[in-house]
Amino acid sequence: MQKEPMLKETYNKLSAELEQLKSVERANIAKVIDEARELGDLKENAEYHAAKDKQGLMEARINELTDLIGRAQVVDPSKLAHTRVSFGSTVHLTDQETDEEIRYTIVGGQESNPAKGLISIQSPMARVLIGKEEGDEVSLTLPSGKKTYDIEEVSYEEIILG
Repeated sequence: MQKEPMLKETYNKLSAELEQLKSVERANIAKVIDEARELGDLKENAEYHAAKDKQGLMEARINELTDLIGRAQVVDPSKLAHTRVSFGSTVHLTDQETDEEIRYTIVGGQESNPAKGLISIQSPMARVLIGKEEGDEVSLTLPSGKKTYDIEEVSYEEIILG
């Protein structure tokens, strides 16, 4: 069972969602199903089938959240050294070919948002970066071809998910 590193904020959010689904939404959907069942013939009862579909999706989400929370490894990146790239590190890279500067912060799979520079620790780029330090060179094969980057800086910056 692979641990799922995540921030405390994400763990709390997922736990709250799971509690909401189990304690409130399950009861609501059961009530809707009972009301739809009272309308008669189940074969042609759109409300009943819609509620059953919604129930199936909700139960799948409950199972997913239960699994995630069970594998969660809450990490406080502010307590890590960040002399080498690790969970929560912000890494400043320079593309050797174009001199383009990019910045990534390594986060958990539930927190990733590449458009904001937050990349999952399971992503190919993060896997290449983990354990490296300032001054190292990393190469990665992307769909657009092979890219080589210089690691300019490894640091911790507060991670803002919202």
